Amino acid sequence: MAQVTKEMTIGEILQVDQGVAPILMRAGMHCLGCPSAQHESLADACTVHGMDSDVLLTQLNEYLATV
Repeated sequence: MAQVTKEMTIGEILQVDQGVAPILMRAGMHCLGCPSAQHESLADACTVHGMDSDVLLTQLNEYLATV
């Protein structure tokens, strides 16, 4: 089973499973294809967007556990 970490970039997370895109979009990360998404860690993106990275990390990994 694939697992996401806070250190992974948004681009790396999308490479694990494109199905995580709606989760990221619901969290307010609408620019998944922008250059920042390719180089910004999940933790950094959450900080920029004012969200708790632990909550999003849990959502992503719960989804991945079902696929």
